[in-house]
Amino acid sequence: MLNLTKRLTVNQEMIDAPNLCGRFGDEDCTAIASLIYRGYQIDKESRAQWEVRMEAAMNLAMQVAVAKNFPWPNCSNVVFPLVTIAALQFSARSYAAIVQGNNVVRYKTVNGEDKLAVDRAKRIGKHMSWQVLEEDEAWEEQHDRLLINLSIVGCNFIKSYYDASKVHSVGVLVMAKDLIIDYHAESVSAAARVTHRFPLYRNQMRERMLRGTFVDCTDEAWFKGPPASQQTQAQIDADRRLGRSPPLGDHDTPFYLLEQHCWLDLDGDGYAEPYIVTVEESSKTLLRIVARFERMEDIEFTDNDKILCIRATQYFTKYSFIPSPDGGIYDLGFGVFLGPINEAVNSAINQMLDFGTMQNSLGGLLGRGAKIRGGVYTMAPWEFKRVDSSGDDLRKNVFMWPDRAPPTFLFQLIELLIEYSNRIAGTVDSTVGENPGQNTPASTFQGMTEQGMQVYKMIFKRVWRSMKEEFKQRFALNRIYLPRSFKFGSGDDTIRREDYVTAAADLIAPVANPNVSSVTMKLQTALAVKQSAMATPGYDIAEVEKIWLENMEVENISVIYPGPGKVPPDHTAPNPKAAVEQMKLQGIQMKLEAEKMKWANHLMEEQRLNSAKIRLLEAQAMKAASEAHGAQAALQIEAFEQLLKMHEQLGDQMNKQISTLLGEGDGSKGSDGGGVSQSEGKLGDEGDSSVSVEVPGGSKVSVGDGSAK
Repeated sequence: MLNLTKRLTVNQEMIDAPNLCGRFGDEDCTAIASLIYRGYQIDKESRAQWEVRMEAAMNLAMQVAVAKNFPWPNCSNVVFPLVTIAALQFSARSYAAIVQGNNVVRYKTVNGEDKLAVDRAKRIGKHMSWQVLEEDEAWEEQHDRLLINLSIVGCNFIKSYYDASKVHSVGVLVMAKDLIIDYHAESVSAAARVTHRFPLYRNQMRERMLRGTFVDCTDEAWFKGPPASQQTQAQIDADRRLGRSPPLGDHDTPFYLLEQHCWLDLDGDGYAEPYIVTVEESSKTLLRIVARFERMEDIEFTDNDKILCIRATQYFTKYSFIPSPDGGIYDLGFGVFLGPINEAVNSAINQMLDFGTMQNSLGGLLGRGAKIRGGVYTMAPWEFKRVDSSGDDLRKNVFMWPDRAPPTFLFQLIELLIEYSNRIAGTVDSTVGENPGQNTPASTFQGMTEQGMQVYKMIFKRVWRSMKEEFKQRFALNRIYLPRSFKFGSGDDTIRREDYVTAAADLIAPVANPNVSSVTMKLQTALAVKQSAMATPGYDIAEVEKIWLENMEVENISVIYPGPGKVPPDHTAPNPKAAVEQMKLQGIQMKLEAEKMKWANHLMEEQRLNSAKIRLLEAQAMKAASEAHGAQAALQIEAFEQLLKMHEQLGDQMNKQISTLLGEGDGSKGSDGGGVSQSEGKLGDEGDSSVSVEVPGGSKVSVGDGSAK
């Protein structure tokens, strides 16, 4: 309970004040600082056992080996990388799945909203994605570190606030060891106090003092001299892990500040208001007090104008790995779950190595009869040691340690422990890229991989939920600190503060899908949607195609695929009117070609008949020559020759006409040539191939029908 000589008045002027320390006397400031420091010590003591477990987990993850003296000095001390492998596997999977390309934040729209609301949602998502990836340059790197530390320790925090020196909102990673909370607190928002311990260099503190953010302590002895050493056992262990030496305490050594988000009754009405109080740790000097709520609208009053409650501003977002079974505020990571197994594997491996060292080293017992000088004897190639005993005496008085094979159960124990550690961490063979073996069906392998990823799926959902809360805090900061109209990015994109004021913060969310824990699963889902859109009507094909390209991580999607009806005309393409005319000409040409083919077929049939008639005439001529005698035979043969000559001339003429139309030369290919033309002459009717020839004596001979008269 604070007994202050001065009291504050809660109003908007007090809320907007950059520092309230000047409104209290020195005694009041000392009392407030003592209360803050005492609360910090109480909360730190409540999590003492957790700190011990976390230090052991970090030693295993970073494979820190401490010198051992059992079973002999500097014996084997291998640290098997069980925790390291689990942390790297989680980081490799989660980083790519959670931070996807240039779209990190999205604003969901409700079905039935008008086009203005949809456009506003797109602007908010695009602007906040630009904020975390471009404006806040350290955001992505901080979250990369967050994910790998999260898997080892079990939880860490993101502090979101408006940085006046950078003129934009920032998100700073706060390790769990640096955010001190009562271990039994229900949540960060429900904790009575949250203390952020962080370093600040002399120049940074001086700048804040001159700006009026901190109390001016430039003349104080603690500020003029080097900072007092604040080395704790935890910091000593951390320095050993990182291979660094503790600071020597010169003027460039940072001061450590305690920024406590707490509740204090500074107006004396019996209700504690939310404040942020900053104290220098070594000197316990009060540097700053500022209200932890933004407006008078955040205060709810009773009917008689007494403060009923105040909605405090939250700055810290907790990222959780696996909730602690005992209900503690600090969650658990692979460092705790795999720590005992990792220690057992380390012991078994070191025992085997020490066993091998014993077997590879000479040693034994010496009897009194061996006349050898005392001390340690070493061996080298081509070296002989001179002794005073005979060979028989040496054989009888020197006893070497017996040879023993390493116990096989140690190998089996190591395999068993590693197998179960992989089950806990989800790092089974199929999930770390190892071949499952030949003749393994694809569906079986896919099912094994999916089951192996179940551990990661539940963690991804927790990370997604925490990231949503972080984006909601940034959303609230944009409502307050964003300019009225603001251009961002490399284009002409514009965002307005009214977009955030008129929108609901609950609809902001990460783009990453918490149910998709691998790139393969993401591509399979996008491909299934694309195939369904092609087969079933009702889909927005343009949006489906964009989602597919995004999942393929294609860059410049808006340039490559602007959407239906938005593709610019190709200037190299022919004029549409000319193309129509060309199509008409092609139609006429095709019609002419069809007519030519029709005539070609007709003439080719005529040519076939003409060839058949020639062969018939040749056969009739041969028959007439064999049966006729004398002058009549000569006349018949002459008539046949005239008729054959006429048919051959007709065939040659048709060949030329056919070849001319088809462009195959002059058509002089014989009577069986092909072509297309209009026949210029015919030999009677197609069914009549006979010719009557008058011979001396008044008689007539009919040639071509198989008879002679």
